[in-house]
Amino acid sequence: MSDLKAIENLAGSVKSIRSEIAKVIVGQETIVEQLLITLFARGHCLLVGVPGLAKTLLIRTLADALDLKFNRVQFTPDLMPSDITGTEIIEENVSTGHKDFRFIKGPIFANIVLADEINRTPPKTQAALLEAMQESNVTAGGQTYKLDTPFFVLATQNPIEQEGTYPLPEAQLDRFMFNLWLDYPSFQDEVNIVKNTTSGYKPEVKPVLTAAEIMQYQDLVRRVPVADNVVEFAVKLVHATRPSEKNTVKIVKDFLSYGAGPRASQYLILGAKTRAALLGKTAPDMDDVRAVAAPVLRHRIVANFNAEADNVSTVAIIEQLLKEVV
Repeated sequence: MSDLKAIENLAGSVKSIRSEIAKVIVGQETIVEQLLITLFARGHCLLVGVPGLAKTLLIRTLADALDLKFNRVQFTPDLMPSDITGTEIIEENVSTGHKDFRFIKGPIFANIVLADEINRTPPKTQAALLEAMQESNVTAGGQTYKLDTPFFVLATQNPIEQEGTYPLPEAQLDRFMFNLWLDYPSFQDEVNIVKNTTSGYKPEVKPVLTAAEIMQYQDLVRRVPVADNVVEFAVKLVHATRPSEKNTVKIVKDFLSYGAGPRASQYLILGAKTRAALLGKTAPDMDDVRAVAAPVLRHRIVANFNAEADNVSTVAIIEQLLKEVV
């Protein structure tokens, strides 16, 4: 099959996936699109939203629509690294009496892993998850175990009740391709949510793609060509977030301590390529880069005290940069 035909098939499949998810999830079209971009780009995603916005239901529904194995891990202060990656146990052979170590795989051995409230667990346990995300394997007792593919981690954070939490440092936040903010639903969406969830009807979500097909499409996304001017626009945008740059805009110099690193440029292009492919386009343009700029950059730029004092958010800074960088 040619890449052009494969992109056409991918766009059709994505429409079907979104239709299946819409049976359960009301609204949140942009979040669903960005989750799919992250998945097909082989990235990982950090979801931020107050309780009750159906974050877990959304991820479970996505797994059902993709025929993938799903595991959810509730992060707590007493969670240990082995609770995520797995642990070795001593097993005795009844017939010989010989004892051996056997590795019991943890919940990270799934295609889609939901790390619920990742900021509730200490850095040691956070690091175990992030290391597995980076290396795509787990090491125990000198043995290396490959994680299932495709492998997609979604971590959630609750923006309220920050007492007793362990927020991820900027260096670890950088491991996530996208940082998505779930907002409250509109009035009409909330009316529909209440109607749908308080009746006896339970919609059936049918799988659209298999794990093997998803991996083929992930390879396809990497082959999507990108024009030089689109790459240069993405790099210009990232350079403009750095206060140390000579020609950066005033809002950056005034309100940012640190800008984004080269990984942001990589994810802007990878996100733009994936978005273009999901929409059935053969190559991304600057609008595709702009569409993924906020989720790629918002957790990679660090606001200073002036921004907090003047109530200037990182999203407002990104929006201003998108107007000024051409």
